[in-house]
Amino acid sequence: MKILIVDDNPTNIIIIREILKKEGYRNTESMNSAGEMLERLGYYDDVSPSSPASKSDVDLILLDMMMPEMDGISACRLLQQRERMKDIPVIMVTAVGDSKKLAEALDAGAVDYVTKPINKVELMARIRSALRLKQEKDWHKERDQRIQEELKLAALIQNAVLSLPISDPLFKIDALYKPSFELAGDLYSWYSLGEGRYGVILLDMMGHGISSSLFCMFIASVLKDTVSTYVEPEKVIQELNRRFNMLYIDNQLVQYYFTAIYLVIDTRYKKIDYVNAGHPPGLFYKENGEVVKLGTVCPPVGLFDKIEAPTQTITYEGKGHLVLYTDGLTESVDGAQEEQLDWLERQLAGDHAFPKENMRELMFAEEQPQDREDDKCMVWITLEGGNEQG
Repeated sequence: MKILIVDDNPTNIIIIREILKKEGYRNTESMNSAGEMLERLGYYDDVSPSSPASKSDVDLILLDMMMPEMDGISACRLLQQRERMKDIPVIMVTAVGDSKKLAEALDAGAVDYVTKPINKVELMARIRSALRLKQEKDWHKERDQRIQEELKLAALIQNAVLSLPISDPLFKIDALYKPSFELAGDLYSWYSLGEGRYGVILLDMMGHGISSSLFCMFIASVLKDTVSTYVEPEKVIQELNRRFNMLYIDNQLVQYYFTAIYLVIDTRYKKIDYVNAGHPPGLFYKENGEVVKLGTVCPPVGLFDKIEAPTQTITYEGKGHLVLYTDGLTESVDGAQEEQLDWLERQLAGDHAFPKENMRELMFAEEQPQDREDDKCMVWITLEGGNEQG
């Protein structure tokens, strides 16, 4: 544990150092000016002020308030400008009894003060108090850093369960994803069902953060088995509803649920069977320019013990593209819901091939106002047409 003593009066330094030594604090350094202290701490090093550099070896600073060239209050303000120095506790040592000056010192970042002549008991009590607070703050910072590292690892794991793009002769699919936090509540997945059929799902879990992402990961763990076993949209959504309701949490304050849209696309017979469970409508752009909305047919998954989820069917000829998305994309623009949907419909029109860079600009545009920030997800399916087979 290291304590810096900063005072332009050598006698004061000797007195404080001897008091500390008798109390067992032998690891001390003395500075004759605030400028010398700033150099010792590396204040003038070529490092960004906000850079979270390695932990300082200094645990406490006893700083004289009145010094030539730079006083203690000014030096304290400078320390607060450096991320790696702002948490070092500063106790101001002063002969000034002016309450306004003392208040100014505390406002500048000092955690406490002692007055001259130095009272040994008072000095040590204030030092112990400041060191306890620093120890607690360091513990919280280390814990928060560990949590952030674990969240980043969890985000990598969560990202690993997302499906990779597919590029087949009659079917192409890709996605863009912008989580609002480290962990997100959106999930997309697709599976080849054989004979030119594909199962595609996009879901949006209620809420944000760790709890929503954990529910999302549970659904991800059962999706493949559910889709491969039940295949048909109505049965898949009903099975997901059953599985999700098995996650009964006693005394929960909120009821979790998710919206979802699940499709079975048959590229041989050119038809799309789907169920939309409370999700924003998918948009299917046909070759003739017609836009078909895949609207809601049942409530979100998890709200009720059992749900009716009637399968809807649309057919197509020739080329087309189908876009699924979560509501974070439409809510990033102003206007009523219908206006938002009209805006998105215009943005997604045009070439059937996935204009990835253009869509990336759309997805990652700055949001106004920021309190509407939400997970954004877009799944783009290109249908290449081809010959019908009976």
